[in-house]
Amino acid sequence: MAEALARGSSGATARKLAENIERIEALGQRLMAALSSRPRFNPGIEAPGPDLFLTAASAWAKTLSEQPGRVLENQVNYWGETLKNYADAQRAIALGQVQPAEDDAGSDKRFGHPLWQSHPYFNFVKRQYLINAKALKDAAGNLKLSDDVARRRITWLTDQMVDMMAPTNFLATNPDALERAVQTEGESLVRGLENLVRDVERNGGDFVVSLADREAFSVGENIGTSEGVVVDRTPLYELIQYKPATDKVFETPLLIFPPWINKFYILDLKPQNSLIKWLLEQGHTLFVVSWKNPDSSYADVGMEEYVAAYLEAMDKVRDLTAQPRLNVVGYCIAGTTLSLTLALLKQRGDDRVKSATLFTTLTDFSDQGEFVSFLQDDFVNGIAEEVSRHGLLRAQLMSRTMSFLRPNDLVWGPAIRSYMMGEEPPAFDLLFWNGDSTNLPGKMAMQYLRGLCQQNAFATEGFDLMGHKLHLSDVTVPVCAIACETDHIAPWKDCWRGVAGMGSKDKTFILSESGHIAGIVNPPTKKKYGHYIGSSDFGGGYQAWKESASFAPGTWWTHWADWLAERAGRMVPARSPGDGLGPAPGTYVHERAA
Repeated sequence: MAEALARGSSGATARKLAENIERIEALGQRLMAALSSRPRFNPGIEAPGPDLFLTAASAWAKTLSEQPGRVLENQVNYWGETLKNYADAQRAIALGQVQPAEDDAGSDKRFGHPLWQSHPYFNFVKRQYLINAKALKDAAGNLKLSDDVARRRITWLTDQMVDMMAPTNFLATNPDALERAVQTEGESLVRGLENLVRDVERNGGDFVVSLADREAFSVGENIGTSEGVVVDRTPLYELIQYKPATDKVFETPLLIFPPWINKFYILDLKPQNSLIKWLLEQGHTLFVVSWKNPDSSYADVGMEEYVAAYLEAMDKVRDLTAQPRLNVVGYCIAGTTLSLTLALLKQRGDDRVKSATLFTTLTDFSDQGEFVSFLQDDFVNGIAEEVSRHGLLRAQLMSRTMSFLRPNDLVWGPAIRSYMMGEEPPAFDLLFWNGDSTNLPGKMAMQYLRGLCQQNAFATEGFDLMGHKLHLSDVTVPVCAIACETDHIAPWKDCWRGVAGMGSKDKTFILSESGHIAGIVNPPTKKKYGHYIGSSDFGGGYQAWKESASFAPGTWWTHWADWLAERAGRMVPARSPGDGLGPAPGTYVHERAA
C-alpha cells in the first residue's frame, strides 16, 4: 500500500507519507500482539459490581417518586442550557466569531488553548461538555441515599466518567493535538502511536501511560547515589549502611523502613533533596532497608514475614553498632507495619526501639478516604482473584489504581501529551521513581486489604499476627508522626487519628504543607513548604489540634532533627560500614516489576 502511494505522488512529502503508513502498519501489528498477551479479563478490577448500579438506579427512582419536581427542574435546566448553547453556536457561525463571554471553564487547564474560547466549534463543544458534566454531577448529588459509602462511590464513578469523556481526550475535539498534527504533517500522531505501543508492550497488554523517561535515569548513577554498603541480604530485603558524613555520630543508630510498594530511593533522588544525605550530615549512623521486588514464588509471604524482617533488620543494626537500642522510621505502608512491629515488641516485653518516626502513615482505617471505592468487597474480591491467578498483586494494577485518584493529572493529561501530541515522557526524577513500583506478595496484600483496611482490626478488636492480638494502643514508644496537608493517599486527619489512638505518652505530630511526596521530600534549601507544630494533647480532635498549632515556614526536617537528637544519645566516633556485600544502592533496587 505504501509503495503504491509513493508511485502515485512525488517529492519528499509522498515519501514521508509512505514511510509513516509503513510505520503505522508495523505498529498496528505490534499493538495487536501486545494486547493479545493481556491477562484474562477480570471484571472485579475493571468496574464496580452490579450492586452499585442497582443502588444508583433505585435511588434515582426513589428521588423521582418522592421529589419529582426536583428531578424535573434539573432536566429543564439541562435542556435549557443545551438549547441556549446551540443557539449561541448558530449565532457565532453566522457572525463568524464567538461573542465575548465569561470563560465558563474557569481555571481548568485542559481548556487553555485560545480556540476553546474563540472558535465557534470548539467553544460549543467545550460548553456542552461542561453542561453535561454539571447535569451528571447534579443528578448524582441529588440521589436519595442513606448509605454514605454508596453515595461516595457513585460520586467518584460519576467524576471518572465526566473526566474520561472530556473533549480534550479525543483527537477530533482537541485543538492542541490537531494543531500539532498539522504542524508536523501527521508525524506527531505516528510518534503517539509508537508511544502507545511501547506502553502496552511494557505493561503486559495493559494501558498504563508512562509518566517519565525510563532511559533518563539509572539508579546508583544519576539517582540514588549516596555512598554506602549492603551489609546484609535476605530473600526479602537488603540492608544498606551509609558512609558517615561527620567525624562524630550519635551513638544510637537510625534505621529507615521505606514502603515496599515503591523503591527506597525516593529519599535519595539527588543530593539537593536527599533526606538520606541530610541525615548523614546531621551525624546519624544511617541504615536503610531495600525491599525485594517479589515474583509469584513469594505468593505465601505474609505480614508475618515482613514483621519478622523488621526484627531481623533491627537485630543486624544492633549487632553492627554494638548498641542495644535504635531509632526507627517507617514511611507509608512501612509505617503501618512498623506500628504492628512496635505493638508486638510491647507485648513481648522487648524495648529495643528507643523512638519511632512515622511518615504519612495510616493505622486507623475507620475513614477510608478517597480509597473508599477500591476498598469495598467487589473490588477487593477482584484483587483476590488476581492474587489467586498470579500469586501476587501486580505493580501495574496498583499503579493504575493510584493514578485514577488523580485521573486528569496522572492518566488523561499524560496520555494526551504522549499519544495525541507525540511527546516523549519528561526526564523527571520523581515521576521516574513513581513508575518504578513493585509487586506485592499475594498473602500480604490480602492481609493488608482485608484485615487492616476493611476490618480496621488494628484500631478495633485487634490484628492477629504471630500468635498475638495486636492493638494500636500497644504502641507505647516515643512517636513523632509527620503527615501532609494535601495528601490524597494518607489524609492527614486519618494519620492524626491513628496517632491519637496509640498508647504512647510521648507523641509529637507535625503537619507539613503539600502532598504525599513533596511534603516529605522537602529539604531546608528549598524554603518552599511550611509546617504546623501542635501540642501533644490529642483529646480534642484533629480540628482543635490544628487550630491550636503554630505555623513555621520552611521544612519540618530541622524540627524533627532536634526531636531525634534528644533521643539519639551521646556523640561517638563515626562508624565505617566496611566492605560488606557490595556498594549501595544494592541489587534488589534494580529489579523492575515484570
